Order: sequence, then C-alpha cells, then structure tokens
Amino acid sequence: MKLKMLTAAILASVLPTTGVFAAALDRSGQSISAFLQPNNYFEAGISVLDPTVEGREAGSSETRRHIEDMGDDYYFPSAAIKLQLTDHLSFGLLYDKPFGADAAYSGNNVFVSDSTNTILPPATLAGIRAQTISKNVDAQVIAQATKAASAATGSATPPQAVIDQFVTGIKANTGAMAQITNGVTQVVDAGLAQVNSTLGKGNTKVEVDTQNISMIFGFQPNKNFNIYGGGVYQTVKGDVSLRGQAYSLYNGYDASIKETGGVGWLAGAAYQIPEIALKAAVTYRSEINHDVEIRESLPTLSALSLLGPDGATAAANIASSSGETRITTPQSVNLDLQSGIMADTVAFASVRWVNWKDFSIQPYKFGKVSEAIGGLVGRPNGFDLVKYSDDQWSATAGIGRKLTDQWAGNVSVGWDSGAGNPVTTLGPTEGYWNVGVGVQFSPTPSTFIAGGVKYFWLGDAKAQTGAQADGNDYVAEFQDNTALAYGLKIGYKF
Repeated sequence: MKLKMLTAAILASVLPTTGVFAAALDRSGQSISAFLQPNNYFEAGISVLDPTVEGREAGSSETRRHIEDMGDDYYFPSAAIKLQLTDHLSFGLLYDKPFGADAAYSGNNVFVSDSTNTILPPATLAGIRAQTISKNVDAQVIAQATKAASAATGSATPPQAVIDQFVTGIKANTGAMAQITNGVTQVVDAGLAQVNSTLGKGNTKVEVDTQNISMIFGFQPNKNFNIYGGGVYQTVKGDVSLRGQAYSLYNGYDASIKETGGVGWLAGAAYQIPEIALKAAVTYRSEINHDVEIRESLPTLSALSLLGPDGATAAANIASSSGETRITTPQSVNLDLQSGIMADTVAFASVRWVNWKDFSIQPYKFGKVSEAIGGLVGRPNGFDLVKYSDDQWSATAGIGRKLTDQWAGNVSVGWDSGAGNPVTTLGPTEGYWNVGVGVQFSPTPSTFIAGGVKYFWLGDAKAQTGAQADGNDYVAEFQDNTALAYGLKIGYKF
C-alpha cells in the first residue's frame, strides 16, 4: 500500500477549517501538521466562521424576551514554513490565532441598555430604598426631637427621657411624619435617579484576539521518529463592554486590553511509516502568562455608596487605585493519528484537550468592585469577568481519498465537549457536533490549493454573568444554534 505521497496530499491541505469553532475561546486548534510534512514545505490559509447564536431571557431575568443573533462573523489567517536542514534536523515557524472571541448583542433584552435599567436588580434596589428611607426618617425624627427637647429644657444636652417623649409625640403626629417621610423620600429618589443616570448606553460586546508564532526544532534519529520542541511567542489584546440589566452595577463597564506579549513552549514526538501513510503525533503546549494593565472604566462606581459608608470608602479607594491583571492562556495537548486503509485512501483522527477549567479573567478594578458587592450575591471573595467550569475535549475523525493525480478530497465528523454549562454570557454555547468536506487541487506535484467547509450544530447553553459563576443561576438560554465555517489554503513543497 504505497501512500507516501498521499500523506502530504490529503492531511496537509484539505482540512483548512479544522478547529475554527470550539469551546471557550479556542479557535485554531493549534495544529502542527505542517511541521511534520516531509522535506521543505510552506502553506498559508484563511478560515472564516459564520455563527448564528440566538436565545431568550431566562432564569433570574424578570422578562422573557427574544435575544437576536449575538455571534459575529470572524476570520483568521494561518501560515507555516518547515525546512529540512539535514537528514536528521528540521526547523519550522508556525503562525496562527489560537484564541479569540467576537460577539455583540442587539435588540431589546437584558444585554442592551435602555431607560428601564437600574443600578441593581429592581428587587434589591427596592429593598435598599426602603431601608434608606426608614433609616433617614428615623434620623430626622430624632434630630427634630432633640432640637425640641433642647429648647424645652434650655440645655444643649437634654435628658434622653425628654428626647424620647418628643420622639413619641412626633411619631404620633401623622402630618409631621408625612412631611418628614416625603422630604426624605424625595432626597433618596433623587439620589437613586442620579446613580441610575450613570448606567452605560449601548450594547454588550466583546472582541478578543491572540497571535502565536511557534519556533520549532525537530530531531529525526531515523525515518520513523521525530522528536521536536521549541518556543512560542504569543500576543493578546481585547475590548469588553458590559451593558444592560443583566450586569446591574457593571452596566457601563468597559475594559481595554492593550496588546501585550508572553512566552511559552511546546514539545512533542511523532512516529511514522511513510510507506503506509501511518503517522501518530502528540504535542504539548504550555500555558502562557500575560501581565497587563487593563484600562477600565466604571461610571457607576459611586453607586457603592448605596451599600453604606463602607461602600463609599471602597468606591474612593478603587477610583484612586491601579494594578496589573494576569491573563494566563491555557495549556493543551493534541493527539493526531492517520493510517492508510486501502489503496489511495487514509483514515485520520485527532483529539485535543485544553485546560479551560483553570482559566479565568478578573481585571483589577472589576475584581475590587466584585469584592465590595460580593456579599450581596453570595460571593464574599468577589468573582471573575470570565470563568469556565470544565476542561475542553474535542475530536475529529474522517477519511481522505486521492481521486486523480490532481484531485483529492475528504469527509469528516467532529465533536467538542464545551467548557461547562452554564457558561459566560460572552460566549453562550456548549460544544458542538459538525460534519465537513474538503477538496484539494494540485496543478503541479509541488503546489496545491485546497478548500473546505464545515457545518456545526452548536450545543445548547445557559448563560450566566460573572457574579453567577460557580452557581446554578443564569440570565438567558441559547438553543438550536448553528454555524458555518469555510476555509482556503495554498501550499508549496520544495
């Protein structure tokens, strides 16, 4: 079964949309198949995803309105060059965009600001309003009683018993109490109106972009084994805007992550028998740390004063403070397999694990505010902007076949576990199933152009805000969603 040439003809080129849509922020799938091609090799490609992610308000949301498609289209390029320096040494550079997010809410729902939004959930705010009015009415009654007792006794510090008598008298006077209560209520409501006026305008949206350059060195002690490893330079940048009643105090929060870089590493090993197109490879990629000073804006910060003197102090301290935020992109393992199964035909499979369970993002000021209000939502130690509860597992399997000397194609099926459910409102799907087809045309033995398309059935998910993470509460449900991915790749063997 001579399939040596078929190996490069199929797996290197007819799967341009591998990865493309996966759990959490995973995008490219971080394949190193280009580095494992024989001799010298170059490829460049682009993948595009067109998702439809619609849902409905649910759970703790007080309304049940439709949520329009919030999944924006996005594309990302990739490129690779591999050089066989000697019979036993190889070198490669791989470029991709491994992680990212691109979403924006629209319409009339809890993720879009409108005039009915309040700084805290209406029930919570009503309770705070009632407590504040009651406390201030009592303070006004005591103040008036003390003033009257002082006038009656001619003493600046009248006996408490006398003050208590005047307090009783004032409370028995319905006209006086109504006047005091109305005056306090007007002041409190004016204060709440002022606080509510600080809420953001517009819609919730997120855009996160990463770039990877992997520099890999390989050692081939013989024709069957390849041991490789190298360094990885990664950049990350992004913007997040939270809007709508779902985010209460964070309605109006903006965060901008200036592009910053971090360094990691990868290592792996491969075994192959070229004559029968047998290949197995396992690759580990390390986590990468990014220490960034995120530009944060929270116009509702003054609303912490609603929580009492401690809240006002916390607001002042947060406003004047600054600090770095650590973002750690996750470690991962890829396992790739292929084997010839008959003349001109190979079967292939890949499995990927990504450690999303240990991933979270808590911008500095976002975190400080979460600590100040965490007690109200059962999170006394605060909470994260984004967090996932499970690791991601994904798998793809398929068959590729050489049709003619110039044409080859494949079919595949894929599965992704997701990264937990409920999941963040900034990416409300849980895994997928997909089917795909790919085709390659080789005008010459050393060049090819390939295209592919995949159709995704996205997993249903419940969406929760950061304040709800690690619990069962949620604000929306997303069901029966789909996505279409397609890609194009060119390659040159030399």
